Amino acid sequence: MIQLFRVSKEYGRFRHALIDVSCNIERGEFVFLTGPSGAGKSTFLKLLFREESPSAGQILVNGRNIGVLPPSQIPYFRRTVGVVFQDFKLIARKTVLENVAFVQNVLGLPRAEQKRRAYHVLKRVDLHHQMNALPEELSGGEQQRVAIARAIVNQPSLLLADEPTGNLDPVLSEEIMRLFGEINIRGTTVLVATHDVELIRRMGKRVLTLDRGHLREREAPREAQGLVREVPFLPLG
Repeated sequence: MIQLFRVSKEYGRFRHALIDVSCNIERGEFVFLTGPSGAGKSTFLKLLFREESPSAGQILVNGRNIGVLPPSQIPYFRRTVGVVFQDFKLIARKTVLENVAFVQNVLGLPRAEQKRRAYHVLKRVDLHHQMNALPEELSGGEQQRVAIARAIVNQPSLLLADEPTGNLDPVLSEEIMRLFGEINIRGTTVLVATHDVELIRRMGKRVLTLDRGHLREREAPREAQGLVREVPFLPLG
């Protein structure tokens, strides 16, 4: 699914965000990316959905070298990737349903089909009853679930999340992670960047750690394996 071969990213001569990073993430995996602020986590994710290009090395997603994609091909590539941001990035003047439906414009679907798909995915995250609300009328956890619904409405094969629980309390953070777990169980590859070490420990997934641009890996704690399956969360049917 994702392969990085000796990838580096530089912003000028003296700022090295990533240094000689190589890794492999298999299709259907759930992986955490962690490290202190400024370690390169956001840059790592931006490279994967082609907001940035590497300074050196190769990045393959679904077998495609995305670092050399021409600009005309980038929107088509991004149809296969869902992205969830820490600050939600919802459109304030649009309703919940409109926020989720909006990202389907690139597919050229009829408006009625966009709304049908948006309603269905909002039901999966248990927010269909709020579909006519504006973002400011929702709690932080609800806004994040709208952002997740928007990220998965096009049924991406890869879901990226950049500090998705950074603005949430511990209970809501765990709920959001369990939702990611349910999405992963359905077949989507999930990569979550977070600095929340305790949350990572409880989830028991594979962990990649960035430290001043260098990547290392550590095993997930065995006692935490299977957490998502053992504790039910939101109805996703």
